[in-house]
Amino acid sequence: MRSSFEKGFSYGCCRLALFTKNSSNSLILCDYDINKTRNLLSTFALSKLRFTNYRYMAKVMRIKKGLSLNLKGKAPEERLRPLSPSSTYAVVPDDYPGLLPKLMVREGDRVLAGSPLMYHKGAEELVFTSPVSGEVLSINRGAKRKILSIEIKPDATIEYAPFDISRAANLPADQLRNLLLSSGMWSLLRQRPFDRIADLRQTPRDIFVTAHFTAPLAPRCAYMLAGREAELQAGLSALAKLTQGKVYVAVEPGAFPNLKEVERVEVSGPHPAGLCGTLINKIAPVNKGEMVWTLKATDAAVIGRFLLTGKTDFSRPVALTGSDAAQHGYTELLPGCRVREVFADALCVRKEHERVICGDVLTGRKLDDSNPFFPQGCDQITVIPEGDDVNEFFGWATPGFGKLSHSRSFFSWMSPKSREYVVDARVKGGERAMIMSNEYDRVFALNILPEYLLKAIIAFDIPKMEDLGIYEVAPEDFALCEFVDTSKIEIQHIVRQGLDLLYKEIN
Repeated sequence: MRSSFEKGFSYGCCRLALFTKNSSNSLILCDYDINKTRNLLSTFALSKLRFTNYRYMAKVMRIKKGLSLNLKGKAPEERLRPLSPSSTYAVVPDDYPGLLPKLMVREGDRVLAGSPLMYHKGAEELVFTSPVSGEVLSINRGAKRKILSIEIKPDATIEYAPFDISRAANLPADQLRNLLLSSGMWSLLRQRPFDRIADLRQTPRDIFVTAHFTAPLAPRCAYMLAGREAELQAGLSALAKLTQGKVYVAVEPGAFPNLKEVERVEVSGPHPAGLCGTLINKIAPVNKGEMVWTLKATDAAVIGRFLLTGKTDFSRPVALTGSDAAQHGYTELLPGCRVREVFADALCVRKEHERVICGDVLTGRKLDDSNPFFPQGCDQITVIPEGDDVNEFFGWATPGFGKLSHSRSFFSWMSPKSREYVVDARVKGGERAMIMSNEYDRVFALNILPEYLLKAIIAFDIPKMEDLGIYEVAPEDFALCEFVDTSKIEIQHIVRQGLDLLYKEIN
């Protein structure tokens, strides 16, 4: 803790904080040489300061534009009781944007955890592996024989495919890349532009990792990875070998102070402060011809655990949140499990009129009978009312003291900021024409004109899309715009289509 005496000043790009602690003067340095700083301090008649305690400070990024939705149902920092086993696990191709799957197994085949199930049509080295050992139970197909899922009946005890990780810490970049590809760990990496699985043929300019989740009811990453710092560091150290630039890690203030081989960025402010797109836009925007990677810190920890143990264990801490969740807290889930089977009666308060979302309420995927599996890379399950059993007569004309509204349509804007709201899944209106009222810009933190970019995407005007910043955005960056949009336009879907069409046009 700092004492009452605290002083800060700036010199060029260097920020120093001077303070006393236990009657002894200490100095915190930020990216500046100690000898130069000592000379600088003597100029300010502070030469008697003792350099007894110094450390490097992280960059600080404060986001002002955005919107934090204070919803009911946050997960307390406690563990849930043991869960029920899942009868089957599945790998779903639609969980990986841009994937063109080709099967490598048949029904009835025996597989180990880490055995390849399918590969990407454009790159046979990019394989997607089984989360468990067992028997391939079924390969489910849809229209035009599209692969919907590969289901596996798990063994009582999981057996892992062997991988040689004896020299993983000293592997050169090309061999490390091959190890991540053959183990299926590459599927955790995303690239900008196009927000799809990272291109294995290109080296990223930089890598951006987010360890600070700011979405509604988002879990606290520092708690999720408590005790797993070694796994996180191993993953980040491996990523640092795969880029010629830097690995930027966005953290909440004070979290993960001992990370090495990366550049910590302490972020604060409303959502979308914790998104990789915000970090990219504020630190090093992506220009045409450049490519960066993005991932979550929990994904980096999964990679690190594989490099330390040799096991392709994709399990991760997950938060159960939402106003209609039967319990709230953290648990460990393996991607591909059947969510309703695993949680059983502990998932929902009621048995009907509820929506279970894998992810947050802004960007998550609805859990239904057609896809009941927990997706890869997800850290949160949200349960809210569906709203299909609610009938309001002239609901828009009521005072709405308990209704969440960003536009001050209801008197709830007079409530204290600490108030928690219960929201449901109703859209409350049909799609209308886009209104240029600057409502997107109020919550859009990126240095981009969202309305004009959306119009360019709809018109598929490639030069304008490039000029307006299409290469550094992802659908999640527009989630708040979709939430506040009075026109009820599916903005994230438009951005996703635009990115996919642009990728096909260029490639």
